[in-house]
Amino acid sequence: MILTYGLSLQAQDQNFDANWLFFNDKAAGAETSDFDDSQWRELDLPHDWAIEGPFDIKYNARAGGLPFHGTGWYRKHFAMPQRAEGKVVRIEFEGAMYNAHIWVNGQQVGHRPYGYIGFEFDISQYLRYDGSDNVIAVRLTPEPLSSRWYPGAGIYRHVWLKVDEPVHVAQWGTYITTPTVTDAKAVVQNETQVVNKSDQGKTVTVRQQYFDPQGREVASIEEQIVIAAQSTATAASYVNVANPQRWDLDTPHLYTATTTVLDGDQVLDRYESRFGIRSIRFDTEGFYLNERKVRFDGVCLHHDNGALGTAVYRRAIERKLQIMQDMGINAIRTSHNPPSRELLELCDEMGLLVLDEAFDVWKLAKVENGYNKFFDEWGEIDLRDMILRDRNHPSIVMWSIGNEIIEQSDTQKGWTVAKKLNDVCKTTDPTRPSTAGFNWYPAPYDNNMAQQVDITGINYKPTKYSEVRSNYPRLPIYGSETSSCTSSRGVYHLPIEKYQTHESLQVTSYDLIGPPWAYPPDVEFYYQAQNPYVMGEFIWTGFDYLGEPTPYGGKDNSTNGRWNSDWPSRSSYFGAVDLCGFPKDRFYLYQSQWTDEPMIHLLPHWDWQGMEGQNIPVYCYTNCDEAELFVNGQSMGRKVKGQNKTTLIVDFLRYEPKTFDSPYRLSWDVPYQAGSIRVVGYKDGKAVQEKEIRTAGTPAKISLSVDRAEISADGRDLAYVTVRIEDKDGNLCPNADNLVNFDVKGAGKLIAVDNGNAASTESFQAPYRKAFSGMALAILRSDKQAGRIKLKATGEGLKSTSVTVITK
Repeated sequence: MILTYGLSLQAQDQNFDANWLFFNDKAAGAETSDFDDSQWRELDLPHDWAIEGPFDIKYNARAGGLPFHGTGWYRKHFAMPQRAEGKVVRIEFEGAMYNAHIWVNGQQVGHRPYGYIGFEFDISQYLRYDGSDNVIAVRLTPEPLSSRWYPGAGIYRHVWLKVDEPVHVAQWGTYITTPTVTDAKAVVQNETQVVNKSDQGKTVTVRQQYFDPQGREVASIEEQIVIAAQSTATAASYVNVANPQRWDLDTPHLYTATTTVLDGDQVLDRYESRFGIRSIRFDTEGFYLNERKVRFDGVCLHHDNGALGTAVYRRAIERKLQIMQDMGINAIRTSHNPPSRELLELCDEMGLLVLDEAFDVWKLAKVENGYNKFFDEWGEIDLRDMILRDRNHPSIVMWSIGNEIIEQSDTQKGWTVAKKLNDVCKTTDPTRPSTAGFNWYPAPYDNNMAQQVDITGINYKPTKYSEVRSNYPRLPIYGSETSSCTSSRGVYHLPIEKYQTHESLQVTSYDLIGPPWAYPPDVEFYYQAQNPYVMGEFIWTGFDYLGEPTPYGGKDNSTNGRWNSDWPSRSSYFGAVDLCGFPKDRFYLYQSQWTDEPMIHLLPHWDWQGMEGQNIPVYCYTNCDEAELFVNGQSMGRKVKGQNKTTLIVDFLRYEPKTFDSPYRLSWDVPYQAGSIRVVGYKDGKAVQEKEIRTAGTPAKISLSVDRAEISADGRDLAYVTVRIEDKDGNLCPNADNLVNFDVKGAGKLIAVDNGNAASTESFQAPYRKAFSGMALAILRSDKQAGRIKLKATGEGLKSTSVTVITK
């Protein structure tokens, strides 16, 4: 199919995602215009070819057991009208995984190896403007052992075709800062780069207009600049905005700057930038947003979207962030790479702080085909481009130059690399501090690496906070990775014990198991409270993610990167939320510390047939003052949070005691008897919350619930359907693993299924799924025609049901 792109008199960016052709293998000559691609698969971007599977041990469990490496080709046919000739035509890729090479009409226009960074090329000189066929070809060659987790594959973020006059605003061309912010006035500074691709010098007017969150113009200014031929000039200006509406966590107000480039009355370019008016500062006592001290209650997040793979869906990212906000978070660490544009836009809109991270590796390798192969040539370029792309986002408060970099142990040269990267941060955006995540204390401090960044992130060393403070009193610190606790949703192993791995390939949800460096969340809560100058924490991780199935499969940065010894364990157990987005018990432990609205949570399930009379440890997570447990209506006693402690078994590096008395959990030992357990939470002596769990009967029916009853008919919007196996009375059957079949009719498709089981090789794209701990997930995607999507779920011996989603 040849698509013709219409052009208005003004410059425009056009989404270029539709109607690509894909081939997943080597294809000699596929870069040429006359290559026969008639048998290739037609699809729309973004696209992750690897998530389609199948799972196989040969693909390495460390990276998710999915076929993300090899060669993939994408081609697109399109026509350009004659009136586009003489304009500047650019192609922008927001992300392509990885080692992208781009051709237009058989001519190579460029390449970019790092799969996480956006890039663009000027393709004007390679195009035909007579309405005939143009072909863009993209070759990707991701390699095995290129990542410590599942990186995905393909053109997994959006593509844009940009058509401009020779004089236009540069890529990521505005830099908007707010050097002064008071209640009465904000100074908004704007440095705009304007490119002149013509062979003549130009004098142009740059008009800056500013609009408040309600769309009202609040300031404007014009400036004339002279741009020499084939060069770039900067228009620098500032305006005062009266009574600014500040961007903050609870009030994420966003302003818009419209930059118009004029030659007399002719509009050459119009460029919009969103920004927020806010102030940030850091010192050794903490982080301050709008002069208010704020603690990071944060999570680390990888970039995949579970069963959807790495392909960018705005709704998938929005849902992920909403679930995290329900847990109580206020901050995201983009672990360990530049994030999608959508994530940053959503954090701006939702009031979330962002630690924007560039790299997991520098020169020294963690896996054999990692980014270290490209770092010398591309490291500073990629970091600078990340900052240029992202620096107008008010949500971003720190630039991270790396995570657990192997150079921490380099006594001579490691610090010099850190200094170069820090210098890039300072020259590109001096308004935000630099940071990095260090896990080999005291080596990076002894080797002068930690001193090269403004704020030091400390990974998994809560017991060392006071020592770092004492030895380096001028270095601000925070927990850049914390806890690393692992668990499987709905799984409870008795008796409670601290084991390395379990024969089931699952991990108990009593929230105490982890790898050697890991510890229960309670330990971090305690040491953060003891050291209030620590700026907060980013837990590892908010969501489960594909690959790196710790504690199964291997050791970090060892076993040559191959983690297949516990196959089919193939994805993370670290999340407070599973791969489906279903909360684990740990979600509520964090919620009990990070939220104020009264809440209470109870675990485990209450189906222990054959264990009648045996003691079952019952835990309660709450932010109430007290909680009282009832078993079949009989009180087991009221307990006070903070006073009645729960002894946890712990065993992690650099921690001598083998137990920790947690003031953050309440617990009772209860002789099992079928029926119900119920907990009541009290504040100021009044009952404010309760939770009851009943012993379930035989699985009898399927229950469906959808996250949104209406979605957009745009071909990209999603509806998430939660599937529960219940008894006849509506109680969840916590051990059910029934097979559920799905049938979809109407204005949408079933695009993914999952159940949160990290040790399953069931296809994410099959029209069926077994339940895991009684639950599963179905994801629907709209078509481009409005209507209704009806999902029917059936299972042998179960009462079927259906749910309908309206698309508009």
